[in-house]
Amino acid sequence: MATHALFETSSGYAVFEVKLHDVVGALDKAVQASIDDFSKFNKMVSLISFAPFKDAAHALENINDLSENTVHPYLHDTLELNLKKPKKSSSIVLAVNPALAPVLKEQMGINCASKEVSTDLLRGIREHAARLLKGLQDEDLTKAQLGLGHAYSRAKLKFNVNRIDNMIIQAIALLDQLDKDVNLFSMRVREWYGYHFPELVKLVPDNYQYARVAQFIGAKETLTEAKLPELAALVEDDETKAQNILDAARGSMGVELSETDIINVGLFATRVVSLAEYRKSLQAYLHEKMNDVAPSLTALLGDRIGARLISHAGSLTNLSKYPASTVQILGAEKALFRALKTKGNTPKYGLIYHSSFIGRAGPKYKGRISRFLANKCSIAARIDCYTDNPTAKFGEALKQQVEERLNFFETGEPPSKNADAMRKVFESLALDEDEESDEDAMEVDDAAAKAKSKKDKGKGKDKAAEAVLPFAEEELTPKKKKDKKDKKRKSDEAGMDVDEESDDSVPKKKVKLSKEEKKALKKEKKKELKEKEKAEGGEKESKKEKKEKKDKKEKKEKKKDKTKE
Repeated sequence: MATHALFETSSGYAVFEVKLHDVVGALDKAVQASIDDFSKFNKMVSLISFAPFKDAAHALENINDLSENTVHPYLHDTLELNLKKPKKSSSIVLAVNPALAPVLKEQMGINCASKEVSTDLLRGIREHAARLLKGLQDEDLTKAQLGLGHAYSRAKLKFNVNRIDNMIIQAIALLDQLDKDVNLFSMRVREWYGYHFPELVKLVPDNYQYARVAQFIGAKETLTEAKLPELAALVEDDETKAQNILDAARGSMGVELSETDIINVGLFATRVVSLAEYRKSLQAYLHEKMNDVAPSLTALLGDRIGARLISHAGSLTNLSKYPASTVQILGAEKALFRALKTKGNTPKYGLIYHSSFIGRAGPKYKGRISRFLANKCSIAARIDCYTDNPTAKFGEALKQQVEERLNFFETGEPPSKNADAMRKVFESLALDEDEESDEDAMEVDDAAAKAKSKKDKGKGKDKAAEAVLPFAEEELTPKKKKDKKDKKRKSDEAGMDVDEESDDSVPKKKVKLSKEEKKALKKEKKKELKEKEKAEGGEKESKKEKKEKKDKKEKKEKKKDKTKE
């Protein structure tokens, strides 16, 4: 049975003492009705204390901690002050939000009531809060709730990790919609203006150019040779095409339109032109955003396919958590579940099908290259998501690996390994950092040289030069390690002599070898061992031959001696 209840309001924390509560018959209609009736519920609980928040910022801080199921110091102090230590025979049982119960048990050692008891009591307190909390009215509570709700939502949006990804998701969704709209409206312009000038459709096949030419010409009767230079500029400075349009306008078999019809067609054409131009600017914005947020993924797949993957996953963080097998079929969920249901072949690719790599691969290798490409996409997404300074160099290295894999399918030339490609990128990044540090060191050296020249000339000492000099000298002179005693002790133990000059030398670092280099070294060692064994075997054979010859000679001599006798 609960002895106390904690109620979190937008104004502060309220601690109640539970006097009467039927745990056994909690689900009974009479008990539930007594919770709804204030006269009966008032006998069940009584307010011990109310700890108000200091200001709006303090309230927001406490509510943020409650939403993350952590105990704020203010809540900790409130519970410690108001929950008295019970007698040995009794114990405190607190009715509290079920999500916060295990945290209170762990951090403060407070026993919490069951979920059913807590929800019933807190429901009654919330329903009658205006009467139970003396000094507060319904308007005060609603105003405080509204203000805190706005502040909480604003803070959640402000500190959203995926707020940059949201811009990419909106941009790619709008770009896809604009592609459909521009194509639809261009078709409508062709059909509408085709009544007046049907020959223009074959002369200008491009939608954007057609809309600009229709906007420029208007009524075909007004097109003259004086307008040819401007018309040629609209069709990419093609004078022959402009002349053909003029000749077609003179002999056109289209219907004559009224002035109002021509004006409406021109207005619609200008709207289509403006939409097409806005689409170009939106594409440039998306390209810039993708290079900032996910440069490796952009270098590997392109900005549009990379943005579609991020949009489909929900964020770059979600995409980085997906395995390569999920990235491969991302966008083909319908086909996947249909195949699982009918026990057919599962799809080989989803959104990554639009990549140029899959288009360039042969029909036999499309599934293999899509699996390989999905693997590289997963690596690129994780690099972009979890690095502090994302760079496009990793994406370029991964793209080169996919190119090598395509070449392997065609020619059989083995591609480079992922570890080697990543090592090269890390080395290039380390070189870039070294160049930056060298530039900084050069600036420090210049400052030190100027300070020294001022010192030699006997001029007044500059404070800035004095501050720079010690740092410059430290960088110019390499630090020597004083390990002579240790080296001598080690050499004595090993029974070897150590030169004094070797103390100044820098110990060499072990160079990490790739798997291929290790294999080559092992092969060389095996060859050397075989050659040694052959040489030793030849020596042994030569000794055996000599012994055999000696034995033969001795036998012949014995036979001769016997014959003589």
